[in-house]
Amino acid sequence: MTRVKRGNVARKRRNKILKLAKGFRGSHSKLFRTANQQVMKALRSAYRDRRKRKRDFRRLWIARINAASRQNGMSYSQLIGNMKKANIQINRKMLANLAVLDPETFAKVVELAGQGRA
Repeated sequence: MTRVKRGNVARKRRNKILKLAKGFRGSHSKLFRTANQQVMKALRSAYRDRRKRKRDFRRLWIARINAASRQNGMSYSQLIGNMKKANIQINRKMLANLAVLDPETFAKVVELAGQGRA
């Protein structure tokens, strides 16, 4: 069987990992074995946290809506329930933006939701 020289292929594979590990501290960016472990861990965390980010933002929006709606005399759950009954279809992201950037309009939305309940 003929001899296979893998120098080029192996070096490319290692350099690809070391390039991904740029910016890591100490041997995590210099030594292949530790860099490889850290890159695998980083990619796992990135995959997980891309999904977690969506949950975190929804929690933030709900907290902001709750705070703003309580200032207008209604709890978050009452507001969402009344909005469904009044057929006001604004998502939580837009409601949170209204609460932060335009409190007068948010107060009107709360008022409309309060009137629309059965």
